[in-house]
Amino acid sequence: MNSFVTRRRIAAAAIVSALALSGCAAAPGSSDSGGLAVVATTTQVGDFVAQVGGDDIRLTTLLAPGSSAHHFDPSPKQLLELGRADILVESGAGLEGFVQSAIEASGFAGTTITAADGIDLEQAREITAESEEPGSEHDHDHDQDEGHDQDQAQDDDHDHDHGTLNPHLWTSPRFAEGMVREIAEGLADADPAHAAGYRERADAYVAKLKSLDTWVAAQFARVPAAQRLFVSGHDAMSYYLHDYGIRSIGSLLPGFEDNAEPSAAQIDALIAAIKRYKVKAIFTESSISPKLAETVAKQTGAAWISGEGSLYVDALGAPGSGADTYLGATEHNTRVILEAWGVHPDPLPADLLPR
Repeated sequence: MNSFVTRRRIAAAAIVSALALSGCAAAPGSSDSGGLAVVATTTQVGDFVAQVGGDDIRLTTLLAPGSSAHHFDPSPKQLLELGRADILVESGAGLEGFVQSAIEASGFAGTTITAADGIDLEQAREITAESEEPGSEHDHDHDQDEGHDQDQAQDDDHDHDHGTLNPHLWTSPRFAEGMVREIAEGLADADPAHAAGYRERADAYVAKLKSLDTWVAAQFARVPAAQRLFVSGHDAMSYYLHDYGIRSIGSLLPGFEDNAEPSAAQIDALIAAIKRYKVKAIFTESSISPKLAETVAKQTGAAWISGEGSLYVDALGAPGSGADTYLGATEHNTRVILEAWGVHPDPLPADLLPR
């Protein structure tokens, strides 16, 4: 942690302490509007909490649209909000490295809900390990079998690292279901008087997630498996690619973070792979500069997709972007990928249309 960040957190902690001593800091849950005071970390988690909490909560989301949890540091004002909260909802799985220091600086003494606890993380580790294997096909059956089972038989020739976990769990609508359920149960435990409402809203939202998953799967099923080749800004969409039988050829930035630095050798290897597999398009994310994608695209002949076609992965879009909700962002990402491959997606099912 650099000295500037350390000084800012110390200052924020001093502000929180001073307000608390002077009586200016609100007690947890206190507000003219009432309701459980909830702070969510990322934009995706904030959307899940909003869908489940409804009017029974007062929600603050720390990250802004277009921002990334990989290099986020809360402001003093946000630390004050956290210190007053009853509930903190985090994505988890190691995504938000700032959470523990934020809790300490803010004096937060409420309950933490970790959305990732609603997911089989061993299964997620298997998918992560599979995605890191050179030449991994990501080509799996999407049958709607019991439990939407994603378990895959392990190849005896590979020794997977079960400790590695891609933290971008929400990119799979199936995993999003588990995160929503975990949030609903956490809110219900903290606020039994409104438990039925939390669970009812979670049920309704999970039904939409299932409908979204079915629609996305049907769209990618129209693309021959050999043509589902994906190159992205960073390695953030492993679970989405796994669910829909898409093969990752590589990413511009190494690893799971969107601020990593690739070596010249890594870029050369990626360029060679794009040429070898005749990849049609390079996709960039809204949180990443498109300059490197443009450079690589010009050397390979692939199209580079940026601007309004950027994928929303680490964060949702701004209000009015059409990607300011999880459902909208996932639809947008799916349409952008398919259209870059020359496929016009089917209309959304009626239950997913905005009302």
